[in-house]
Amino acid sequence: MVRINRRNVLKIGGAAAALPLIGSRAFAQKAKVRAAFVLIGTPDDNGWNYGHDLGRRDMIEALGADRVETTTVTNVAEGPDSERVFRELAQQGYDIIFGTSFGYGDAMLKVAQQFPDVKFEWATGFKTASNLSIYNARFHEGRTVLGTISGMMSETGIGAYIGSFPIPEVVMGINAFHLAARKHNPDFITKVVYVDSWFDPAKEADAARALIDQGVDVITQHTDGPAALQVAEERGIIGGFGQGADMSAFAPKAHLTSIIDIWAPYYIKAVQSVLEGNWKEGSSWEGLAGGEVVIGPYNEKIPADVVAAADAAQAGIIDGSLHPFAGPITDNADTLRVEAGDVIDDGEFWGVDWYAQGVEA
Repeated sequence: MVRINRRNVLKIGGAAAALPLIGSRAFAQKAKVRAAFVLIGTPDDNGWNYGHDLGRRDMIEALGADRVETTTVTNVAEGPDSERVFRELAQQGYDIIFGTSFGYGDAMLKVAQQFPDVKFEWATGFKTASNLSIYNARFHEGRTVLGTISGMMSETGIGAYIGSFPIPEVVMGINAFHLAARKHNPDFITKVVYVDSWFDPAKEADAARALIDQGVDVITQHTDGPAALQVAEERGIIGGFGQGADMSAFAPKAHLTSIIDIWAPYYIKAVQSVLEGNWKEGSSWEGLAGGEVVIGPYNEKIPADVVAAADAAQAGIIDGSLHPFAGPITDNADTLRVEAGDVIDDGEFWGVDWYAQGVEA
């Protein structure tokens, strides 16, 4: 039976952080675990896929190659082909299989039902089953820091957000970025372009060029490669931000900082639980406070007062004094969505299908 996790797009209330559920299937201890990783791209994207592969390698180093054996399948498209890959890995006897893209969900849920003795882990997912857990990161917290920098540094007052798909995670990031920028520039505009892909350098570059032509001087992205940053470097705008890993090598002048994903702790914990025979269905959603989301080094051209504000935003999120979605918040159709003194809680995040006032999407 598939259960809807409390962090789903239909909004079921409650926080999502390490939620092993009563009645989860019990598994035996193992001397060695075979773990498989399914990536939508390749580790050399120096972004999302690189981050997951780095987490895999750090996990092996932490647990020991004598205790864990891994394989990685790259360039697996979301859809029917991913179902074939997950099924083949299960048939080959892998003990735990990590699917690292949102669009793998239907395939993973289907294959998990067919192989109840195999553990499945769905990155950025929103449904669980007795042998399928989900894990995610609070990327939007990092977007708040990037928005703070953008609102203070932009000279035109126009920023851009290059998105992959209009799924809740991306919409959440757009709003977090924009609301933070507006705290420092109430007239800030965020122009959004979706490229309908997690990794398409040509589309990302074309989108960046078009946005810069419209007056954008700061670009952030929810795609996996550095193409937009490279265009920012070529065009000489104030800059942009890396996604998933430090991308400064690709655009040393334009790269302002990055949201860096740290997956190793979760991979170590998940595989360790298989070794010990106590893996349980659950969900994990860590962020800046848990060290799963990290803000990379700042470009030296960022003024000291901007660095201080960015650091203050990080500290506020970590200690709980700053909430990225604290009201009042009005959407771009002039409807009040969050009243003063209220916040969008963990359950409500996944039902947000609107953009904050000033977002052009």
